[in-house]
Amino acid sequence: MPTVKVRAPATTANLGPGYDCLGMALDLWNCLTVTTEPAQAITSVQVQGEGEGELSADTENLTYRAMAFLYGEADQEIPPLAVQCHNVIPLSRGLGSSAAAISSGLVAANALLDNPFTANDLMEMAATIEGHPDNVAAAVYGGLRLVVMDDDQLYTAPIAIPDDLQAVLFIPERRIATVDARRVLPAEISVADAVYNISRAALLVAGMQSNQPEYLSIATQDRLHQPYRQSIFPPMKVILDAARNAGAFGVFLSGSGSTILALARERAMTVAYEMFDAARLAGLDGRVAITNPTSLGAHVVTD
Repeated sequence: MPTVKVRAPATTANLGPGYDCLGMALDLWNCLTVTTEPAQAITSVQVQGEGEGELSADTENLTYRAMAFLYGEADQEIPPLAVQCHNVIPLSRGLGSSAAAISSGLVAANALLDNPFTANDLMEMAATIEGHPDNVAAAVYGGLRLVVMDDDQLYTAPIAIPDDLQAVLFIPERRIATVDARRVLPAEISVADAVYNISRAALLVAGMQSNQPEYLSIATQDRLHQPYRQSIFPPMKVILDAARNAGAFGVFLSGSGSTILALARERAMTVAYEMFDAARLAGLDGRVAITNPTSLGAHVVTD
């Protein structure tokens, strides 16, 4: 009974101005264990940790559906499986829980079939399943990724991350569904706002690539999605301001929220405290965590 163990990282998308085109992997991991079960007729799915009792524990589970998708792409019939999901990535908090589920399932299925697909193949499958490519590019490849879709073709490139950069997370108890966060966005924006975001996204890439995190204060600013999402998440502004005032290099809504992520070095603990206190004063319950970007994407774990 072959067994495959896979780890998949949390991810943060957009990083402020890079809407749907920038994603970064974080050192926070879901674990997946899959065992082929030729002696039984049906697949079993277990979910432990985040999403236990909430996520589907059958063949509708997103991780299993990603595995079935890859088997279909390989023109293979998926065998009965025992699937165990050990989740630590919070759901609906802008930390890429669905991208982790999809990427771990794809990597596991690919391993069970002796890896017929490349990482780029997996990314394209993941983007097809997820519907947008930013989180899944980071989840598959790790690191900070720029991803561009041209017609039906995806292009992705790595971006260097300054050494010792830490990610300070304020993770609210409150969830924000991606569909709700997208619904408040305008259908059109002004040329001025487009230029504002283009210039800052370019500066973000340059600041990261050249190890000049001092650029991030300006480079993580945004007019494309965060001002509109504040209408459904009013405490966001005071937490962003608190992180900046505490010395964060840059701060932004992680993905579509509700997590707020600040980038820092020596002042990470101070930034975390001030974000937590600002949220408390705004009546928002949550917790803080300090982690790091990771260069690893979803990968098979060998004992």
